[in-house]
Amino acid sequence: MRSAIITCAPTGAIHTPSMSPFLPITPEEIATAAIGAAEAGAAVVHLHVRDPEDGHPVQDVGLFRELLGHIRGESEVVINVTTGGSPHMTVDERIRPALELAPELASLNMGTMNFGLYPMLERFPELRYEWEHLHLGNKALIFRNSFEDIERILKSCGDQGTRFEFECYDTAHLYNLAHFVDRGLVEPPLFVQSVFGILGGMGADVDDVIHQRRTAERLFGDDFEWSVLGAGAAQTRVAALSLALGDNARVGLEDSLWDGPGRLAEANRDQVERVRILAEAVHRSIASPQEARERLQLRGVS
Repeated sequence: MRSAIITCAPTGAIHTPSMSPFLPITPEEIATAAIGAAEAGAAVVHLHVRDPEDGHPVQDVGLFRELLGHIRGESEVVINVTTGGSPHMTVDERIRPALELAPELASLNMGTMNFGLYPMLERFPELRYEWEHLHLGNKALIFRNSFEDIERILKSCGDQGTRFEFECYDTAHLYNLAHFVDRGLVEPPLFVQSVFGILGGMGADVDDVIHQRRTAERLFGDDFEWSVLGAGAAQTRVAALSLALGDNARVGLEDSLWDGPGRLAEANRDQVERVRILAEAVHRSIASPQEARERLQLRGVS
């Protein structure tokens, strides 16, 4: 089997500072987390930034520029800048960092969906900031990614040489991606990141994972790299299944705060080290950043 490409997402737009004292907030903290993940075996880091004062998700180009500077000074890891940002943001806000910084890799969500975070309020009733209540309690939250939005991001970022991590939260999103391949707006090899366990998307059962893998293979043949992320408690078991199938996995505090039942992960590298053990247990080696660049046909650091 080929080596496994491990992605780490050190922070994100779902969890809030009140949920874990280990969630990185400032550019320095996020950079330290990303570098530690790379040292532990992550070939790719998927990056968001947060307001350094209260930790709410932002798409501030200055904060991204500072974050990327810290990481590039210490690591050759592949940097993947989000265009998803947060469901609360406009598309213009979400894509600005990728447009201005032209990373070698950016995420791209492949469909509009309901996005339900409100069940988390039952587990985390005591929140420090008002924005956390508004963020988690919104039962009308819709994550917009229309065909027009996707086409715009593909053209504007793709023209700069940026390639994409295609985030697929449901089977329909794979068909959306195939549509853009058929139109010639996307060229293989594809980096498909299937997302399991978000309320509003697909579940995280074994059958869900296998169905996604079979559907992607039917649509894209051999012209894709498949990776998975499982939200919350599903992170480890979904990663283990993908690695056993010969594919790739993503971990990180964006997707799960945990490192075992009831135990908060104290660092992103803890989750990377755990998934690396899983890979090695099924006789998989870990891809280096350079190998990931070659397989995903990235341009490298300019």
